[in-house]
Amino acid sequence: MGRRGFTREFKISAVKLVREQGYTAVQAAKSLGVDASSIRSWVEKFGNEAGQAPSGEAALRAEIQELRKQNQRLQMEREILKKAAAFFAKEQP
Repeated sequence: MGRRGFTREFKISAVKLVREQGYTAVQAAKSLGVDASSIRSWVEKFGNEAGQAPSGEAALRAEIQELRKQNQRLQMEREILKKAAAFFAKEQP
């Protein structure tokens, strides 16, 4: 049994079934004749291209990742300001 190839458009339309029309991955897979795990991976990969932002757990992961980056940047800025304040405090007579 060979591996079937699907076009990008087919994958995005499958994602739209899940995201926009409320199908579960299993329902979409059954109606399209593909494996449910393929649908799930396409939703992760092409979800943003289907015209919607990530939802559910993917949205939470994306938000957490963004907040961690922001937190790291803010901590670095705080350390720079601490060093600058200490430097200028030493220069004061």
